[in-house]
Amino acid sequence: MKYNFKLIASLLFFLPLSMSSMAQEGDNMVENGSFEATDGKVRKLGSIESALGWLSPTGSRADLFTSSKEPTIDVPLNLYGSEDAKDGGNYAGIVAYSYGNKVPRSYLMTKLKTPMKKGFKYCVSFNVSLAEASKYASNQLAANFSSKAYGTDSKTPIIEKSHVVDQNNKIFNGFYNWEQVCGVYVAEGGEKYITIGNFTSDEDTKNERNKKQTDVKVAQIIAAYYYIDNITVTLVEDMNDCACAPEEDINTYSKVIYQNTTRLIEDASPEAKLENERLYFAFGSDNFTVEGQKALDNLVEALKANPTWKVQILGHSDKTEDEVGKEKDRYSSMDSKRVNAVMKYLMDKGIAESRMLPSPQGSTLPSEVVSANDDEELTMAKNRRVGFKIRK
Repeated sequence: MKYNFKLIASLLFFLPLSMSSMAQEGDNMVENGSFEATDGKVRKLGSIESALGWLSPTGSRADLFTSSKEPTIDVPLNLYGSEDAKDGGNYAGIVAYSYGNKVPRSYLMTKLKTPMKKGFKYCVSFNVSLAEASKYASNQLAANFSSKAYGTDSKTPIIEKSHVVDQNNKIFNGFYNWEQVCGVYVAEGGEKYITIGNFTSDEDTKNERNKKQTDVKVAQIIAAYYYIDNITVTLVEDMNDCACAPEEDINTYSKVIYQNTTRLIEDASPEAKLENERLYFAFGSDNFTVEGQKALDNLVEALKANPTWKVQILGHSDKTEDEVGKEKDRYSSMDSKRVNAVMKYLMDKGIAESRMLPSPQGSTLPSEVVSANDDEELTMAKNRRVGFKIRK
């Protein structure tokens, strides 16, 4: 890899807050790991440099997504799909794979607060979510550590060692949910930079094609495009101190997100039309689909037009979520988590919390759209929902 010294020099403005030569155990060595600190307004794709301290080390620039009037880079809905941030309100986006490199790969790079020490152990973690526009999904999402910054103006892959990958190096094919890449890195000594991306050749990268989802309106790209958030590197004394998430796949329980076209009711009142809306969710998730967000926007518009209305928010889980949630906290109380996500969305849009009536319902009330012909997985998907009742 050829080093671009002009690019390296541009990193120097982002000096570590601490001038000590040794990281403290538990402190995140990645400054601005969730891309929240920005320099000015983000106006277009390819603007990762607007996140303080972050750069793209090749000519193919990574993206920064943030709340914006520019729809291509907005959060949660943007050019490549819809996703809420894992941490804070911003996240980055990179191309990890495309057939024949037709869409060049992109990478994220930043300087660590302090250099790594030889033989010391570091817990490394970042979260990924496959964007709905992706025609492909891939494995080999990794973190690489180097003593020098990578830098080239060419739109070429960086073929280097993948220092931290998923334990099973699986293909990350989950839409709507954040998944964790996590592991322990034993430093060679002197590493100053972390770079996130795919450092493996196409021949050694596993991939799979995704079907175009009927409810997704974004244009498909011939690549595996991933949102990236919440990057951490912390010094640990023992390998077991690196609290990576358990190696389980949400798709073990259910792969389906149910979505249907809202049934039109002739001559229905405005409140009846809102009460006919449903938001459906992935297993263990409180993230909204594109259609779900549209339903929420309709609700916001109606509540603003009718300031005396209140809305009862009815959240539901499925039975498997409730059962698994008894042992695993991440799946517990999904009915409440979905209600809370809706309330946060409404408040962010200017609706007062006093106008919301939270009503978690658990998994005891089957969805009215469940039919006798539905298999178990489709039944579960139909039950993972939020509905509304208008109170005057």
